[in-house]
Amino acid sequence: MPELPEVETIARGLAKRVTGDVVQSVWIGRKKQPLKSSATEITSVLEHSRIAAVHRMGKHIVFDLDHDRAGSRRAQWIVHLGMTGRLQVCDAQTETAKHTHAILTLASGREVRFIDPRRFGRLSVASAGDFDTQGVEPLEVDLEHFIPLFQGRKTPIKSALLNQKLLRGVGNIYADESLFRAGIRPRRRASTITRENFAKLHRSIQEVLKEAIALGGSSVSDYVNADGEEGFFQLEHRVYGREGEPCLVCKIPIKRIVIAGRSSHYCPKCQK
Repeated sequence: MPELPEVETIARGLAKRVTGDVVQSVWIGRKKQPLKSSATEITSVLEHSRIAAVHRMGKHIVFDLDHDRAGSRRAQWIVHLGMTGRLQVCDAQTETAKHTHAILTLASGREVRFIDPRRFGRLSVASAGDFDTQGVEPLEVDLEHFIPLFQGRKTPIKSALLNQKLLRGVGNIYADESLFRAGIRPRRRASTITRENFAKLHRSIQEVLKEAIALGGSSVSDYVNADGEEGFFQLEHRVYGREGEPCLVCKIPIKRIVIAGRSSHYCPKCQK
């Protein structure tokens, strides 16, 4: 599933390409799984709206829409990519890919297409200001607000990092990579972590996310950006997906364990 860096990369790419364009018409496929709002509602909100901005909220891509020139009637189109979803901006003549569930035809002659083979993604609309995701933004939260999110919790720190009600946007890849840089084992209980180590973790999370965004995210499965290009941060992974390979610091083989049904990768020597 795309995590914060991948979603941020896609949102930035879309913002550059479609901001200011007008949605002339909308086609919605027959599959109901991707629809969190009804097809009728999505169509009525999107058609004849101007795309004022595109940005990320947690793991969601949010299109801010204006419905008149004064911008007084505003709404949002909200896209969650799920595991295999992607948003493609292309010419209308481009062959329509299999598993395309929505097509927005723009005044510029281009189309925005939502494609999702496994149909775990979700499309919805909301009035401006009504949509919000729980949890704090990891790139915005300061240390004094970060520590209380986890301090005293008896769950493994890896599980706590994946809890979107606490910290939104961080998933399996970036939790593993951040914990490695902070020197903390994924199974360690959050309640046992010192303030000093929380400071390292806070710094590591922000460093990892910023580096991943700069490299366009991690392409380890189906992820591509708005231009159909893969990211490169997977080349910088230090533990994730490297089970049995030598640690880049101490050469001890990287271990893989399962925590709450999720794979976790760590170095048994560098992480305590």
